Amino acid sequence: MPSRFDKLSLQVLYFSIALGQMTVKNTVKKALIMTPADSVAIVLDDLAAGDTVSISSLQQKTVGECTVPGPVPYGHKIAVKDIARDAHILKNGEAIGAASKPISRGEHVHIHNIVSLLVPPPHAKTSTGRRKS
Repeated sequence: MPSRFDKLSLQVLYFSIALGQMTVKNTVKKALIMTPADSVAIVLDDLAAGDTVSISSLQQKTVGECTVPGPVPYGHKIAVKDIARDAHILKNGEAIGAASKPISRGEHVHIHNIVSLLVPPPHAKTSTGRRKS
């Protein structure tokens, strides 16, 4: 049974909608997964913490949905499943990196939690700032 506060909130909401002062916005954002084997999808909107993301295939079929725990910029990747540390990250059917720590479903996948398999890491520097040979 709704409390008096809940009833009042609903009345204010209905009143606001009736006056045209409020618009209901679809908050589901989009992401694209390139192949069914991929462990990441590319986000097609800027995402904020708590946003729900609908994950679609190249054939425009919805293949999943998740909630992101933090912000993710447009064009970046999110995990479509939990990824264990050292597991390969697959994008477009190819291994692009390995997880440097466990990555949860919906989490931003970027240089802070992967090690590239395509680009070698920078050479370590000595305490004098010179590159090691």
